[in-house]
Order: sequence, then structure tokens, then C-alpha cells
Amino acid sequence: MSAPLVPSPVRIIGTGLIGGSLGLALGHAGVDVQVQDASPGTESLAVELGAGRRPTAEDPDPVLVLVAAPPDISATLVAHALTAWPEAIVADVASVKSTVLDGVRHRVPPAALERYVGAHPMAGREVSGIISATGDLFVARPFIVVPHTTTREDAVSLLRALALEVGSLPLVLDAAEHDLAVAHVSHVPQVVASLLGASLLDAPETALELSGQGLRDTSRIAASDPRLWVEILGANARAVGPVLTRMRDRLDGIITSLDSLVPEDEGDPGRHGERRPLAQLIDDGNRGVHRIPGKHGGAADSFATIVVHVPDRPGELGRLLTEIGEIGVNLEDVRMDHSLGQRVGLAQVAVERAREDGLIEALRGRGWSVVDA
Repeated sequence: MSAPLVPSPVRIIGTGLIGGSLGLALGHAGVDVQVQDASPGTESLAVELGAGRRPTAEDPDPVLVLVAAPPDISATLVAHALTAWPEAIVADVASVKSTVLDGVRHRVPPAALERYVGAHPMAGREVSGIISATGDLFVARPFIVVPHTTTREDAVSLLRALALEVGSLPLVLDAAEHDLAVAHVSHVPQVVASLLGASLLDAPETALELSGQGLRDTSRIAASDPRLWVEILGANARAVGPVLTRMRDRLDGIITSLDSLVPEDEGDPGRHGERRPLAQLIDDGNRGVHRIPGKHGGAADSFATIVVHVPDRPGELGRLLTEIGEIGVNLEDVRMDHSLGQRVGLAQVAVERAREDGLIEALRGRGWSVVDA
């Protein structure tokens, strides 16, 4: 095993999903990880699950301290760490950077501030807590390093090395750029998904019985932790608010368009209202979604999706994935659409467009039914 890219020891303060996953990933790479949590029970569970060990009085000071806590307390914990370990590089991994940076600036002298660097691994799950932590959470995901104007260069280099150590793709942004970026790709989507989920509270049971994969996909992250997201949205209100305002203005136009299409009375077959805003919304949505890169980089339109019938028998999905690997095709994504009582499910397999025809032919040669291409 080669030497770790990150020197030991590393102290992780906060052992929830992100802190615990960082501990698991770094520990797997051979880094000596110390864990610390305000909750003794959570800290004990983190140790038991292998996210790190409790520090002892004989331990040397950490080389790197990672604060994995909500934005509202991150600045306080960072400032304490900068004071407690005067030689350590200290980073927080909160999902908002400007408010944390402002808070640290007000709590420590300029010399200590030089050892602070923000970070944000762009990975997560709709479930939280150390019990949900996984060592491969950050693999092939962006890891944003967020220095400020006086951050030491060795601090930036160390965080880049950390990103590579946990399998991520390091990217350097300043705090304002970061906060606007995550407003678009993380925070506003959470609000939209939660709005969609909340709209189901008034839906009749008969409507919910018709739910398909589309609703599950678009509402999945509505199951996120309310306490955490109140803090995240509040901390990034300056960036999130304008994006939501533009969405609201467009939504007002859609509602106006729909109102113009509602028949005036029961005998009216329909009104010739304004349909252009509806068509423009769907078209703009198509173009916007195609800007999202694939999970392994590259434009979304460089990937194709094929749909395969998967019999409702134990091990069939695993057999499909194994055989795709044997064919030599790298999967970009896999989704399964299967309802109770159906004899088959539909596996939506995303692959490089250049490999699409070859994979279809190979799967059919192995007896699979490819129903769409």
C-alpha cells in the first residue's frame, strides 16, 4: 500500500454523514484519523463503525483539522481549532462558505486566519447521521477547495491532496462563486423537491396510488433533514433568494398561461389561450438538463439510455450488471423501475453513446430483451 497523500494525524470534529464518511475514506487510505463529536454516543458509534479513533493525551497535535458541522456553528469550531492547535491547517466542510469565512474572520487574528481554508465535498445522501456514512461517498464527485485572500498555499495543497485521497475531483473557487454555484445545483433543487413533496399532502390517496418512478425521482431529496436544511438555506439566503425569485416570476407566467386555457363554462370545449410559455418552459428545461455533466464528466448528451427487461427473480439485476461488465462497457448510471406485482422490471442503463449499439447487440445475444434504445 502506497503512503497516504494526507499526513497523520487528522482530527475530524463532527461525525455525521460527511464527517463519518471522510473518516472511513481516510482510514482506508492509511491515515490516522481521530474523531471528536459533541455527542458522546455519536462519537462512540463513529469509533465502532471504523470512522476513526478517540484521541489520547499522548497523541501529537493534528496536522489537519476538519470541522464537519452545520454552517451556524462551523465558524466557532474552526476558530477554537485554530487556537487549540497553532500549527495545524484547519478546514470546514460546510455547504456554505461566505458566512463561515466571515465568522472565522471575526474570531481569530490575521496570522491564524492564514491556516484556515474552506472546503465542500459535493456529495451526500437524503439520509443523515454516522450510521449512513460510507467510505466511497466522495468517489468521482467534485471536492471544492475555497481559499480566501490570505490562505497559505500549503493549506490549499493539503486540501487538494485530501480531495484526491478520498477519490474526489478537486476544484478551487472563492466563497462567493461557491455559494452561487451550490445555490443553483443543490440548495434550490432542495427547495423545489420539498415544495413538490409538500404538495402531496393535499393529494387524494387514489392519486398517490398512481405514483411512478418520475415522482420518486423528482421528490427523492425531499426526505432530507429539516434541521440541517434550515441552517443551510439561512446561511446561503443571499445566493438562493434571487434564483428562487426568477423561478417564481416564471412560475407566475405559467399560471397565467394555464388560466388562459381553462374553459369559461362546462359547455366550452376549450379556450385558445397562450400556450407559448408552456412550450418554452419545457424546451428550456430540456436544454438546461442537457447542460448537466455525466457522473464521470462530459456532456449529458454524450450518453445514451437503453431499457432492458429484468425478470422479477432474485439476482437478475446483478446478473445484468455483471454481464455488462463482462462485455466491457462502463456504466454511467442505472435506474430500476419496478412496481409490486409486475413480472418484470425495467432497468434504464446509461452508457457512452459510442458504445450503445454494441451493447444492445451483445445483450440481445445473451438473451436479454432490450425494449428501447
